Amino acid sequence: MKKILDLITDEIKNAFASCQYDQSYAKVVLSNRPDLCEYQCNGAMAAAKVYKKKPIDIAAAVVEKLTGSPMFSEVSAVMPGFINLRLDGQFVADYMNGMLGQEKLGLEEPGRGETIIVDYGGANVAKPLHVGHLRSAVIGECIRRLGNYLGYHMVGDVHLGDWGLQMGLIIEELRDRQPDLVYFDENYRGPYPEEPPFTIGELEDIYPAASAKSKEDEAFRERAQNATFRLQQGYAPFTAVWKHIMAVSLADLKKNYGNLDVHFDLWKGESDAQPYIPGLIKDLEERGIAHQSQGALVVDISRPEDSKELPPCIIRKSDGAALYATSDLGTILEREKDFAPVKYIYITDKRQELHFVQVFRTAKLAGYVREEVPMIHIGFGTMNGKDGKPFKTRDGGVMRLEHLIADIDEAVYARIMENRTVSEEEAARTARTVGLAALKYGDLSNQAAKDYVFDLDRFISFEGNTGPYILYTIVRIKSILARYEAMEKRYDGEAAVLPAASGGEKTLMLELARFNEVMETAFQETAPHRICQYIYGLSDAFNSFYHDTRILAQEDLRQQAGWICLITLVKDVLTACIQVLGFEAPERM
Repeated sequence: MKKILDLITDEIKNAFASCQYDQSYAKVVLSNRPDLCEYQCNGAMAAAKVYKKKPIDIAAAVVEKLTGSPMFSEVSAVMPGFINLRLDGQFVADYMNGMLGQEKLGLEEPGRGETIIVDYGGANVAKPLHVGHLRSAVIGECIRRLGNYLGYHMVGDVHLGDWGLQMGLIIEELRDRQPDLVYFDENYRGPYPEEPPFTIGELEDIYPAASAKSKEDEAFRERAQNATFRLQQGYAPFTAVWKHIMAVSLADLKKNYGNLDVHFDLWKGESDAQPYIPGLIKDLEERGIAHQSQGALVVDISRPEDSKELPPCIIRKSDGAALYATSDLGTILEREKDFAPVKYIYITDKRQELHFVQVFRTAKLAGYVREEVPMIHIGFGTMNGKDGKPFKTRDGGVMRLEHLIADIDEAVYARIMENRTVSEEEAARTARTVGLAALKYGDLSNQAAKDYVFDLDRFISFEGNTGPYILYTIVRIKSILARYEAMEKRYDGEAAVLPAASGGEKTLMLELARFNEVMETAFQETAPHRICQYIYGLSDAFNSFYHDTRILAQEDLRQQAGWICLITLVKDVLTACIQVLGFEAPERM
């Protein structure tokens, strides 16, 4: 069904056209002065300049054409030329009932199955997930879910860091620790063991030790560089070690991403782009898109309209090594071959903004991606501690993501057990559900590009703009509905939402009516925080309505049934939104 704003706009367009004014002036917006009106059209001001008339005269003529419209209860022209609108109660109630009757609550699916790539993992193998991985995972998962909800075919790729010097470092550190392994016997011809020579715990110790050693021991670093080169040339023993690293790391990564309820359609890595890189470099060079500069192969990406000159995209360093940009371009070639997406969305730290400008412009210059295909980089800010610095453990180290989740779950559990109305087992289950909501909502409610402070006490609060508050609202509605179902005396006719009986009820309806508009806008702007803003406002509107309305004590059974329909719609809208945000509501809190 159409967005309510579109229905109102269509009505205003007809009125403008009837007055012989261009319909483009009939833009309608939500009023920022709800005490004066619910919606507003300011087009008469712009039209006055073209038609050489007073704005108020144009507005008055349009208002006259709208007189008697069943859509509005009040239409007025206000100096200097505003058109103020209030919707008719029956019209709004009919819209509510239309939402109730639709599978996706009236939301139109603009996607039509078109494919969009979302690159939002970026974790390195052989390392545990830490708090620095939280934002890309949470934001990316939300965008993937939202796109799917809107009818797009979203392809989420973890895009692992599984290639490059880190692999050589691990191999050589493993050689120093276990020199008798068959992978380091030059005369051994296989087959290689199926069981890895390390656990995930040992692997997570090997890499930082190797990295530290390489900074102090030049000979070790050279060995690691040589091992990396041999791996990339397909040397079988090192390829076998690499496969072990991948298997052990992937099992751990999938477990930890799963704890966040974050999922990927593809578990690809930088290594998957390597077959495309030789042809990519040759193509860019032969077509003159790339050229030599101080021994390196580069692509100039600056444009005349740039406010400052941008550095070129380096495709190959002077020592012959490829870079992240080369790998990302190879990945784009693979994605074009496999999916030919209509849009690319990358989610990384905002400090990588220049890198993606370089990669995107090179991809377009080379014709690897069609000019009309949007390539979007969502650069996010950092999650900081209360000191304003990037979030750390109490001893100043980088906090593992699983430890952060455990800390939140423990804090929520303690808060639930303060009331002690449920068993310890149920409290633990509920704490995991509420804790995940607190963590994800705490992140997503902030505009992605901005830094934010991780405040555990605020995030787990059951009051204010928090995930637990949204869940508490849903649980409260579930409780009302359950008690209603248990009542012996209920309306036996066809229940439907009725015209609002109070200002608070109409406010709630108008908030509900914005659902499909909010979801589409959030996706168009790749802005999950807009969904958080919406459900916080909707929860407030519901709780205000609930406070002023004795739903279960209402003696008019038809009115009571209408309210039950209305709050059912609130529950369904909130549930749809939190599922897109990446969390669920418990049955009790």
